[in-house]
Amino acid sequence: MTRFVVLSLLALFAVGSARAEFSIPYEMFRLENGLTVILHEDHSVPMIAVNLSYHVGSGREKPGRTGLAHLFEHLMYEGSAHVPEGKYDEWLEAAGGENNGSTGSDDTNYWINVPSNALDLALFLESDRMGYLVESMSPARVDGQRDVVKNERRQSNENRPYGMAWIVMAEQLFPPGHPYSWDTIGSMEDLSAAAYEDVVEFFESYYGPNNASLCIAGDIDPVAVRASVERWFSDVPAGPRVAPLSPPVPFLEKEKRLVMEDEVQLPRIYMNWHTPRKFAPGDAEMDLVGSVLAGGRNSRLHKRLVYEMQIAQDISAFQYAQMYGSSFHVIATARAGHTLAEIEAAIQEEIDRLRREPPSRRELERAVNQYQAWYLAALESVGGFGGKAALMNGYYAATGNPDYFQEDLSRYLAIGPDDVRTAAAAYLRDDARFIMSIVPEGQRELAAPAAEEEK
Repeated sequence: MTRFVVLSLLALFAVGSARAEFSIPYEMFRLENGLTVILHEDHSVPMIAVNLSYHVGSGREKPGRTGLAHLFEHLMYEGSAHVPEGKYDEWLEAAGGENNGSTGSDDTNYWINVPSNALDLALFLESDRMGYLVESMSPARVDGQRDVVKNERRQSNENRPYGMAWIVMAEQLFPPGHPYSWDTIGSMEDLSAAAYEDVVEFFESYYGPNNASLCIAGDIDPVAVRASVERWFSDVPAGPRVAPLSPPVPFLEKEKRLVMEDEVQLPRIYMNWHTPRKFAPGDAEMDLVGSVLAGGRNSRLHKRLVYEMQIAQDISAFQYAQMYGSSFHVIATARAGHTLAEIEAAIQEEIDRLRREPPSRRELERAVNQYQAWYLAALESVGGFGGKAALMNGYYAATGNPDYFQEDLSRYLAIGPDDVRTAAAAYLRDDARFIMSIVPEGQRELAAPAAEEEK
């Protein structure tokens, strides 16, 4: 993004929320095999972002076969019928490109950033993976990447301080069988049990062009790009129709509490609630609740627990938005010599205050400004994990509209102080939450209080 455009947007936002409007121009078409293609021109730099999203994540896995979506992300880089193993990265790097991928509960995303003259290389590589991956896959490759993923789980979860927290929280917040009741990484048992045939079935079920969207943004000529997309992707056959998920709305009937011992130095508390799904009424309000409580050094919990009382090492509060049910989290690490009972009591007082009294206008403006700044940062680049191509693809998957930027931002601009208070009162309930304490081994006395029925 040019300096002029950034300054123009800043000036636009400064005029006031009622007049803050912007739009990202795009073209969209669909191939006969069902692949949705989104094009956006941005000639600020001679780069092109290719963002391919498959509308499948760990939520589509079967109980007993968790981890397949993430395992498959790894396998996508192991070569395809016309791309030998190791050449995907090598060819892109030789052309001056970069790439990466990510797996979530709702989708799996692959992105490539390349100079303008290397677009056909990027499209060839992605189309070959989409259409001809199974031809090069083998049980040996599955076994090799399975070991890589299992080692990743050991490093990121089992052998990392507090590393099992999110796995346990998923199990406790969501009922068995719910798409979000297991972590994306999968269980060791399920990864060990996954066979070559399971992986092939997963690919053939969900990796068809009709279950994907391709966003190409940057220094492009839309007419030429459309011709290139048709040349590289039209021969990929459509996969089976993917039925929409319809899991039950998750809820907690009462407060749940759990204490875990771990090889950690300081105790940490996790307070968790169910909240409205992504883009539903209440979702944006809970984002602002998180910002008011812990969005920066001047936020309520930071000022009180970290700077004034000095009982917390760090603290965060945020809405984790997902398509089939979101969750809100307050996470705090105690300072040496302090307990999670102290931490919880102070957090509870601030939550109670927000449930009774709306935030000040200044607090709300600061929270909204954080989201405006995030939008500006996102609009500065076309590629990567958070650039325009990724956002447009995500908006399309969630709403059907790649240019959902204004509608998304408007949700925050329309929120008043009492809306924040109402959301906190509605969703941060004492009788419908899960509180987890992680304490150093043998020091359970540092944990938050037990549930009433356990006392």
